[in-house]
Amino acid sequence: MENKQYVYLFTEGNAKMKNLLGGKGANLAEMTGLGIPIPQGFTVTTEACNKYYNDGRVLAQEVKEEIRKAMANIEEVTGKTFGGQTNPLLVSVRSGARASMPGMMDTILNLGLNDETVEVLARETGNERFAYDSYRRFIQMFADVVMEIEKKNFEHIMDHMKEAKGVHLDTELDANDLKELVRKFKEFYSRAKGQEFPQDPEEQLIESVTAVFRSWDNPRANVYRRLNDIPYSWGTAVNVQAMVFGNKGETSGTGVAFSRNPSTGEDKIFAEYLMNAQGEDVVAGIRTPFPIEELNKQMPEVYQQFVSIVDTLEKHYRDMQDMEFTIEEGKLYFLQTRNGKRTAQAALKIAVDLVEEGLNTKEEALLKVDPKQLDTLLHPAFDEAAMQNAQVIAQGLPASPGAATGKIAFTAAEAKERVEKGEKVILVRLETSPEDIEGMIAAEGILTVRGGMTSHAAVVARGMGTCCVAGCGSIVVNEANRTVKAGDKLYTDQDYISLDGSTGNVYGAQIATVDPEISGDFGTFMSWADEVRVLKVRTNSDTPHDTEQAVRFGAEGIGLTRTEHMFFGEDRIPAMREMIVSRTVEARKKALDKILPMQKADFKGIYEALEGRPATIRFLDPPLHEFLPTHESDIVALAKDMEMEVQELKDIITSLHEFNPMMGHRGCRLAVTYPEIAEMQTRAIIEAALEVRKEKGLNIVPELMIPLVGEVKEMKYIKDIVVRTADSIIKQSGEDMKYSVGTMIEIPRAAITADEIAREAEFFSFGTNDLTQMTFGFSRDDAGNFLKDYYEKKIYEFDPFQKVDQTGVGRLVEIAVELGRKTRPDIKLGVCGEHGGDPSSVEFFHKTGLDYVSCSPFRVPLARLAAAQAQIKFPREKK
Repeated sequence: MENKQYVYLFTEGNAKMKNLLGGKGANLAEMTGLGIPIPQGFTVTTEACNKYYNDGRVLAQEVKEEIRKAMANIEEVTGKTFGGQTNPLLVSVRSGARASMPGMMDTILNLGLNDETVEVLARETGNERFAYDSYRRFIQMFADVVMEIEKKNFEHIMDHMKEAKGVHLDTELDANDLKELVRKFKEFYSRAKGQEFPQDPEEQLIESVTAVFRSWDNPRANVYRRLNDIPYSWGTAVNVQAMVFGNKGETSGTGVAFSRNPSTGEDKIFAEYLMNAQGEDVVAGIRTPFPIEELNKQMPEVYQQFVSIVDTLEKHYRDMQDMEFTIEEGKLYFLQTRNGKRTAQAALKIAVDLVEEGLNTKEEALLKVDPKQLDTLLHPAFDEAAMQNAQVIAQGLPASPGAATGKIAFTAAEAKERVEKGEKVILVRLETSPEDIEGMIAAEGILTVRGGMTSHAAVVARGMGTCCVAGCGSIVVNEANRTVKAGDKLYTDQDYISLDGSTGNVYGAQIATVDPEISGDFGTFMSWADEVRVLKVRTNSDTPHDTEQAVRFGAEGIGLTRTEHMFFGEDRIPAMREMIVSRTVEARKKALDKILPMQKADFKGIYEALEGRPATIRFLDPPLHEFLPTHESDIVALAKDMEMEVQELKDIITSLHEFNPMMGHRGCRLAVTYPEIAEMQTRAIIEAALEVRKEKGLNIVPELMIPLVGEVKEMKYIKDIVVRTADSIIKQSGEDMKYSVGTMIEIPRAAITADEIAREAEFFSFGTNDLTQMTFGFSRDDAGNFLKDYYEKKIYEFDPFQKVDQTGVGRLVEIAVELGRKTRPDIKLGVCGEHGGDPSSVEFFHKTGLDYVSCSPFRVPLARLAAAQAQIKFPREKK
């Protein structure tokens, strides 16, 4: 059997090997091939990571052997020796999964330093301060990432030393201070771990590679993967790269660059750097960096070379690049490049610009934008009128656009907890770290005191589409006292603040928000998506207002109107309750006669808003007890209206209560028991359609949907009522109007007997929310309580209510499609569960051959783009 290769030198790979080398490793190999100056190194593959987990979290002997050989190669290339007494080789160890996960995993710099090599480094560079600064950084990172000793312990030791010296910045500590700091760091390390800091560079390296593999399974990486659909099975690669130093004094520096502005998309290099610093300093936001234009004054030749390489990389990858670079004593190195994370506005501008510049085709441009990002474009901005009196209390950097308002939360855990209780919060931190991911997801917006436009908070917030203001140095956050001081005013966790992520302004009050305007690049880009896609996109909507919104966002009709949502209004619920507690058919019909004109008016409003587009209207679905009163005063009032005894009403309410209403007397089962409900709803749907046809001249073909069918005889029984009622109304009107009757496939039995059901049903709409509940035997309302244990133990990787389970639930959809088409080749097939707005689910429905997906109004553009991307990846014939 051929021996598997687990380690590749940068000279052995290329960009196509992303699955094996991870994004970072593949790009480093590609850059090596392009002749870009990068510090050489090697990649330990994603397969080695999976082997580590399969072997019970142990790094295999053959992997260690390949790492040793690769290290020997770097020694040869650099002319340095790992752990050497002269010219010591130091390396960085970084993670690199195949999907970019900024800030989610771990990095170790300056590896190879110990008590001896630090002296050699000091002697050979003639820079004792630099050598000990590098050593203290390495101890801190190794202790944090590899040995899981919290970083803040070392920060406290350093803060004490700065205080004792009366200085503010790390750079103000001299060589002797840093020597003393190293001694204190090592002392703390041995107290915390019960062993000395490891002096053998090889041991340091193997421990560090192992730690990066281990970090693939840390809580923040797991949360990020679930949020971004990244499978656990992909694993991460590890990149080991010769160190170059940005902290060798004032001719050295480090920075982060984007080939275009990641916030606006402007075609202008956006970069920040710091002299005498290492990469962590820029990203962590401990010091505020300079704009790249300053470098042109400091080092014009390096600046010109920098601009030329940025241009080369963007043209080569045909996309906006996010790069890290280091200048070591006047020599420029690029440490990595990747397609840059960008705001939704920037993503659209860049996509449209790249097509206009001839760098991309329309199809390539469509694949460059993550459909989930469009969400952020469609969400509210501050109301102009409310802004008139808003006081700016501080200003930071506009790190991620949007408008957010909420009460102050001081920690990620607190933000998550308060949001779960229904509060809206803004997460306020000195700086965020990867551990804060869950709080960042929960919060309306993020405000940090430190950090630039490329800090952790900024990059992660942009990726999630969350409003963020970073580097707001004028506020003072006191976590212990739970206060934020802005100017001379104190704010507590009960005070509202508002953030404008497009200007960086912070306001000391709650500000109303308004829906956004959509134009320009958005329109151009979405028109390309519509040219390409085959799958149609409808909306789930129960009101004329939501329908208008969805039509503005490009909806091609309604895939689901839930008629029960129309019964909860204050003017309607009494008639609904009267119908439920009535004891005779006559009494029920009398109550339904009161509801009929209200339902009809709603349907007319929806039909008008649709302007002739199709609408699928679902008959009453929830169990009846949901409409009944629970408060004593409401029960007494209803008994009085119904002229019955209070106790009699209470007995009826008790008899209607169900233990598991999910599987109880609901959906089509209600119409079997109370056919008069189906009659009234048919009447409202058909009369509304006829009236709107007459008044507005719109050609409406109503689609009447019977929910929760599990047996063809149920379908036939209710369809007969519908057809009899509808035909009679149409005949009386003298009009000639077509309509169709179909069902929602949401019970596994319906899916596997779809060939029988299709004899009666003219269309299927997959109700994937209920189909998921029924298939898994989960209650959507309660499953969240225990599913977290399933994610933790890797039994499930994602929430099946957010992303369709293609293996189980998806298989039922495929069976129903196949059987339904066998009986009725022209059957119309759609999906109306929340999965209709999830990109990976949309791709699945496209591949399964459905005609349309339906989702909430704000997710319509997202579904349109996801449908176009699915067609580009898996072409289907247009009908």
